[in-house]
Amino acid sequence: MSLNRPLSPHLSIYKKVLPAVFSIFHRFTGIGMSIGALLLSIWIILIALGPNYFSIFQSISSYVIFKVFLFFWTMAIFYHLFNGIRYLIWSYGKMMELDAVYKSAYIVLALSILSTLFVWLSV
Repeated sequence: MSLNRPLSPHLSIYKKVLPAVFSIFHRFTGIGMSIGALLLSIWIILIALGPNYFSIFQSISSYVIFKVFLFFWTMAIFYHLFNGIRYLIWSYGKMMELDAVYKSAYIVLALSILSTLFVWLSV
């Protein structure tokens, strides 16, 4: 059965617009925060089990990759927070003009980076 209809273009030829990219990263950061929450729960359980088990966690947390994960988890928390506030503002129909959408995206990105750096440099 040949219908001779044109095929839909593949996603790879579409231009990636900033609101779509920020929406995708909002979902990724939500998943990342869930993984981080599981690790936080494991940390609390290890504290409750006593010093022998907590020493295992301390040895794991001394690795650089662990600190990198914590840094990006912190950034994901702030990004998800500020982008969520942006979505709440949109829910009220405010700042929906195209220039405001792009400006708010850059503000979310800047606030996320600055907040993460503030937290990590103040420790």
